[in-house]
Amino acid sequence: MNANIQWKKAILTATVWLLTEILLNSLNLDLLADYGEFVLQRNTIAILG
Repeated sequence: MNANIQWKKAILTATVWLLTEILLNSLNLDLLADYGEFVLQRNTIAILG
């Protein structure tokens, strides 16, 4: 039963991400989202390094 909940959460997360990407692409704001991901990833790498 717990695995079923994890699958539902993963599918929901992927769906929200996909819809957000489509929305941002349609508004030509995808570069802004990519920059935000870059900044977050850079901080993660700095913490791990």
